[in-house]
Amino acid sequence: MPGNSQRKGAVRRRGKGNTAGSGGRVRRGLEGKGPTPKAEDRPYHVASRAKKGTPHRRSSGSSDAKAGRPGSGPEWVVGRNAVLEAMEAEIPARTAYVAEGAERDDRLRDIFKLAAGRGITQLEVPRAELDRLTGGAVHQGIALQLPTFDYAHPDDLLAAALDSDREPLIVALDSITDPRNLGAIVRSAAAFGAHGVLIPERRSAGMTAAAWKTSAGAAARIPIARATNLNRSLRAYADAGLSLIGLDGRAATSISDVTRVSGPVVLVVGSEGAGLSRLVREACDYLASIPISESIESLNAGVAAGIALYELSRRRVGGLD
Repeated sequence: MPGNSQRKGAVRRRGKGNTAGSGGRVRRGLEGKGPTPKAEDRPYHVASRAKKGTPHRRSSGSSDAKAGRPGSGPEWVVGRNAVLEAMEAEIPARTAYVAEGAERDDRLRDIFKLAAGRGITQLEVPRAELDRLTGGAVHQGIALQLPTFDYAHPDDLLAAALDSDREPLIVALDSITDPRNLGAIVRSAAAFGAHGVLIPERRSAGMTAAAWKTSAGAAARIPIARATNLNRSLRAYADAGLSLIGLDGRAATSISDVTRVSGPVVLVVGSEGAGLSRLVREACDYLASIPISESIESLNAGVAAGIALYELSRRRVGGLD
């Protein structure tokens, strides 16, 4: 039975003298280390970095490294080739960071020259600090910090389109996740007279360095709005009198056969894989396809948007200046 030390195999071990105590170590360990410091007094807390003006840590080594959801904060472009390409593409930049002792080569000298010409702040920091800022990315001694992209509000985008002397044309993107597709669509939207681009806040690419570069600077000439709920914003646009035309490869009607293109229009482009989501599809007044060869299954979202915008602009009054 439990506790029976007389059972077979039970052994009672006896110590050699008095059992040693902890000497107060346990009691002292329970005393604590005093009150918890304030958040701004803790070196690694976000509040402390904000108080000191230190940028928040980024956690990716790619040229599109950023924290949080797409487009939610400043972005880091790292690596000599990536930084040089960003500078040559005139992507908006806030500060260029170079590691102390970084080997000077032609790329780095070109970066310094371009940064000086554009008035971009250049800071030399210890390599360990640059490692920390870029989240351990392979930066090759150089990193470029981009400012937070300034998105418009969906209501402001609608108001600007309605106040324009041209028929309102807005491009809405339903979960386009490739930033290069986003950039290409922004470029086409600007080229064919659209008043702006509307994207959802979640499950969507944001205006990263890759998107900005692909847009070839068009992102600086056309507003890009971000909606908390894309379907709700689209229904608000419909209530304001805009016709919603959704691109759907399975639709029987060709984009060239859609009749109501002369009034206020929202062109809705679906995601690269799934296309239009169910709720967005139901919100559309028309579904239209782009006729293509049977040997090709589908078009890239950026290409499809460009073709549709050309067709709409060709048939609209004042669509192309």
